[in-house]
Amino acid sequence: MIRSFILVFIGGGLGSVVRFSLGRWVNSLHNHNFPYGTLLVNIIACFTLGLVIGLADHKQWLSPPARLFWTIGFCGGFSTFSTFSQETFYLIQGGFNLSMIAYVTLSLLFCVLAVYLGLFAVEHIF
Repeated sequence: MIRSFILVFIGGGLGSVVRFSLGRWVNSLHNHNFPYGTLLVNIIACFTLGLVIGLADHKQWLSPPARLFWTIGFCGGFSTFSTFSQETFYLIQGGFNLSMIAYVTLSLLFCVLAVYLGLFAVEHIF
């Protein structure tokens, strides 16, 4: 049991550092109110999650501890629903209603699609 906690802890920490770095870099490339960094991070995290689930469950290439590290740990730390919610709230507060609608819609559509594409890639490419 303690090994599982350690795997999630290390994976979550790594995912959080990657999320912070990538989100910060993407947001430094523009000066819009739209949270492109979080959107891109969440799409990549969802695609990664689809790949990991496909590799673990469909291909049996990942052990249960590796699946735990990558899904709950890394992808859990890498994606961020709380930041998504905060940025949505700030867009509403700032009166950027069209940006808020676009952000929520794009996040839901692209993140679900990214999980599917990750699974699809494992099934048809690997």
